[in-house]
Amino acid sequence: MRAVAKYGAVAGLGSLVLATLAVAPAGGAAADPVDAHGTALAVQRAAAAKIAFGPCPKAEMLPSPVQCGTVEVPLDYDNPAGRQIALTVSRVKASGKKTERQGALVYNPGGPGASSMYFPLAAPLPAWKRISGAYDLVGYAPRGVGRSAPLSCQDPADFRTAPTLAPENPSASYKAERVAQAKAYAQGCARGAGPSLAHYNSLNNARDLEVLRAALGEDRLTFMGASYGTYFGALYATLFPSHVRRMVFDSAVNPASERIWYRNNLDQSLAFESRWADFRAWVARHDDAYGLGTTPEQVARSYEKVKAALAEKPAGDAVGPGQLHAAVLGAGYYDDYWPLRATALSEYLKGNEKPLVDQAAPKAGDAREAENAAAVYTAVECNDAPWPEEWEVWDRDNTELARRAPFETWDNVWMNLPCAFWPAQRQQPVEVGTEWGALPPTLILAAERDAATPYEGARELWRRLKGSVLITERDAGTHGIGGGSNECVNDHLETYLLSGQTPVRRAECAPHPEPDPVSLDRRAAQPKLPHAV
Repeated sequence: MRAVAKYGAVAGLGSLVLATLAVAPAGGAAADPVDAHGTALAVQRAAAAKIAFGPCPKAEMLPSPVQCGTVEVPLDYDNPAGRQIALTVSRVKASGKKTERQGALVYNPGGPGASSMYFPLAAPLPAWKRISGAYDLVGYAPRGVGRSAPLSCQDPADFRTAPTLAPENPSASYKAERVAQAKAYAQGCARGAGPSLAHYNSLNNARDLEVLRAALGEDRLTFMGASYGTYFGALYATLFPSHVRRMVFDSAVNPASERIWYRNNLDQSLAFESRWADFRAWVARHDDAYGLGTTPEQVARSYEKVKAALAEKPAGDAVGPGQLHAAVLGAGYYDDYWPLRATALSEYLKGNEKPLVDQAAPKAGDAREAENAAAVYTAVECNDAPWPEEWEVWDRDNTELARRAPFETWDNVWMNLPCAFWPAQRQQPVEVGTEWGALPPTLILAAERDAATPYEGARELWRRLKGSVLITERDAGTHGIGGGSNECVNDHLETYLLSGQTPVRRAECAPHPEPDPVSLDRRAAQPKLPHAV
């Protein structure tokens, strides 16, 4: 799951008593989990054609020695001889001796709607150096993303309208306006994609991964997925268990079919309330640096003061309450954002709006990529499963949730509300799970206070993939922890990928150090892989 500017933030669930999903049984089509014939034909073609890697197109902005190519997959696996779409793929070859090479490691950072074309650039980073000695690092843009048969639901120029509001207690008229926008957005997706819209879904992402495996010449797949990437990775493990070599699930989505995706989004909104409190508590502990208050409550009042001022006069004519909220939401995902966001709030209250504008204002050059990511996010989540089709259900569930978790709830609603009015046929989610012995050991990484993918999701995946191993970073909340700042987590990741060895069933790591506001410049200078989304 991901944060997208248009409709709010990421999806999430809550522990409240939910209204029954108001979706007629006929609204969802039961998916053929494997679609064996179409997938087998696509795999056969890909294995024969392989990927012709060469210099990357300028549009990818990837320097040598990174190479690029494409793999063709069917738009519709029920019609494998029909329209084919080309997925872009990137690769840097393993740097170690040929005798030490273990094949290709494919990575997906999540979304839906995110690309990993940049992944080969991680090869020289300290956390990835030994891994990249043994593996070709392979990234790709899933269907609909980037140059892979790109999906669009509206003109990118209209996508990031700013400044915007972000009311925690929206009025009836504001809700009506957002309902109208969601209906228009869903229709825009239908116009942009036409009959192909229904084929942007997680099952097809899993099938595409199987075709990519064959095109890379790998008998079995070594894969690392973060965030949403864990969900279609788990679908792959369920559908093609004998083709799994090693799999890492970093910050796992709860794969239970009844939680895809409406309830997962409610859970996420609830979890972000705790993570918002974590950020405020850290800022309060560093009041000498920021002057925003010595208690979390005082920090919250400082934030509300900034929000109210922006509602009256947007910063730089582009940052209103909506942009402020989106920027601070990022601190709920990654605590290395904490010093930046605290500095922006502090400086704004001192009369210097530049840090806030730099961090929160939409970037004109990013509009096309952001619109594309939002379109794919919406299409995949709306296509994957039934959603409530009556606004009254959304309003009732989220009004109750917002009483306990006001920070993220309504923006999360606006992000996902097009699914209430979705014009394409929806699927019924496949039940993720494998029996003992069906899979080799797989590795699940999770931070205990992760809000984007709450910890219970990792526990659920661990229960469903028999023989999997769960590594928990205690009392930490960063989203996407593999290859990050926790050496204990990285040791487990490296050992598993290089040797296949894991702890017996579970292990714990102490939390990584909290960000230090004094050493912000030094922290910012450290190279790292882009965050999971």
